[in-house]
Amino acid sequence: INTQAEKLFGYTRVELLGQSLETLIPKNYHYKHGQHRKDYFIDPHTRPMGLGLDLYGLHKNGHEFPVEISLSPLQTDEGILVTSIVRDITERKRSEEALKRAHDELEKRVEERTAEISSTNKMLKEQFEELKRAEEQIREQAALLDKTQDAILVQDMEGKIVFWNKSAERLYGWTRQEAIGQRAEKLLFEKYDRQTQEALNTVMEKEEWRGELQNITKDAKEITVESRWTLVKDEKGKPKEKLIVNTDITEKKRLAAQFLRAQRMESIGTLASGIAHDLNNALTPVLMAVQILRERFIDEESQFLLNILTAGAERGSDMVKQVLSFARGVEGNRVLVQPRHFINEIKKIIAQTLPKSIQIDTFVAKDLWPVVGDATQLYQVLLNLCVNARDAMPKGGKLSITAENITLDENYVRTQLEAKAGEYVLINVNDTGIGIAPDLVDKIFEPFFTTKEVGKGTGLGLSTVSAIVKSHNGFVEVYSEIGQGTRFKIFLPSAPQITNQHLDVKPANLLLGQGETLLVADDEASIREITRATLERYGYLVITASDGTEALALYTKHSKEVSVLIIDMMMPYLDGVATIRELQKLNPEVKIIASSGLTSDNKTMEAISIGAKAFLPKPYTAEKLLEVLHNIIHTK
Repeated sequence: INTQAEKLFGYTRVELLGQSLETLIPKNYHYKHGQHRKDYFIDPHTRPMGLGLDLYGLHKNGHEFPVEISLSPLQTDEGILVTSIVRDITERKRSEEALKRAHDELEKRVEERTAEISSTNKMLKEQFEELKRAEEQIREQAALLDKTQDAILVQDMEGKIVFWNKSAERLYGWTRQEAIGQRAEKLLFEKYDRQTQEALNTVMEKEEWRGELQNITKDAKEITVESRWTLVKDEKGKPKEKLIVNTDITEKKRLAAQFLRAQRMESIGTLASGIAHDLNNALTPVLMAVQILRERFIDEESQFLLNILTAGAERGSDMVKQVLSFARGVEGNRVLVQPRHFINEIKKIIAQTLPKSIQIDTFVAKDLWPVVGDATQLYQVLLNLCVNARDAMPKGGKLSITAENITLDENYVRTQLEAKAGEYVLINVNDTGIGIAPDLVDKIFEPFFTTKEVGKGTGLGLSTVSAIVKSHNGFVEVYSEIGQGTRFKIFLPSAPQITNQHLDVKPANLLLGQGETLLVADDEASIREITRATLERYGYLVITASDGTEALALYTKHSKEVSVLIIDMMMPYLDGVATIRELQKLNPEVKIIASSGLTSDNKTMEAISIGAKAFLPKPYTAEKLLEVLHNIIHTK
């Protein structure tokens, strides 16, 4: 229930939530509305409700008013939900009735006066005066039509425009003088497509048509309109004119597309997070085993192969992090960042790595505002865009990066989901490459979508860019033209006030145990065994459990010896959260390290809140494991 719905029906959001729909429908329309609703659920898809029928809404004060309802189904785990868009069409009804009434009245009066002209000159004069009054009435009616927000035009049967209201002037850019007498297809349509032809055929056959059409404005801008066509007949029943009422829904369609893309990203993210968890479990024993193998095999060839193994595992780990970037959102360290610094760093890097055939230009405003964010992540955003720009210019070209301050108003940000008006830092990344096809622009931010050859791209670069910018409360816009190049516009909210400080903590060296006993619980056998081998090699005694139930039994038996427990959060039967709760009951002072391949999982946060002393994200190295253990053991 949005704010407009509150205004339309007079109820607050709190008053309406949980109430029956019949609250908003006149009592004498309850049965008819129930039938419409039943018919809709037989075949639920996006369409108007009760097309061609009268629908009415009921205001809180008892006032009834005509409405137009559009329904869109949304499939959820709990069943089908339906999104309803309700529009008050009182003014439109009045306008359409007024226009038809004016035409009918004029025809009637002209016919009556024409018959009287042949009788006397006196009657001729009276007719002339009456005609003037009728014309004045038409002008008054036309003035009313000019006040509506809908573009209203009338075509004769040859397709020429005979009426064009002020809203049509505002929507299309053509003045009344320019439009009258012109053929509608010349002004409004780049070409007569199938939908337009269907409208023409249907209005001639059924006397009315309603649907969406693609129009163009005077300055060649493409817009989407919701169009209602009505056939107007003369007194003999012969088709005379076509009345067309168009409502601009371009912005609504754009927001709907963003909403659908967000839903699609959420679905893909859910799948990707599960895959990432399994990959992290697979990579953990690899990274830990490498440390042991380095000490056992010190010859040059073995070390070379181990370096390759480490690099491959770390590359896999980095890809998992990218997957989780859009699957669970991007967090990172939020500190005060001056974009000028990471832009200058990027310039140094790409100047050394990009081909000499690519000219690099940068411009940063001297008074550029700072932002609150993670400098490493923002650096990654620019690096990803620069790499894409390089790939788009195989024969060379120009790459420019600029940054400036900008203030966005409500009119601008309303086309972006969740964006707010205010002060932003705008970073532009422009290239003169091959460009992106119009039908692909809306797909480029989807994970795993790539236009590159097989093996030359993961399809995660731009989805990561989008996820990082969104996590900074910003948004990205892209403009591209085939053969001319592409521009990415990154909007980041400014932060003129210093909010916090951040110090980097350097990782500790490998730390040895002093014979302490540890209990490791993980359902992955490979992780249990490599963790046990690693910990025993560095001075610890280790007990292992394959699930939470076994971990509780072993801790009950060895509680006096066990110093720390390492608990996986995603175990079957008794998961990590439940296991930690039971361990807390046995010993409120027990020291627990929670571990998971999903670093932002809700269960992980719950585990920390109920007593885990630290969280160890997978995959982890022997160095990181030993560091965390040392800190936990020696913290009183």
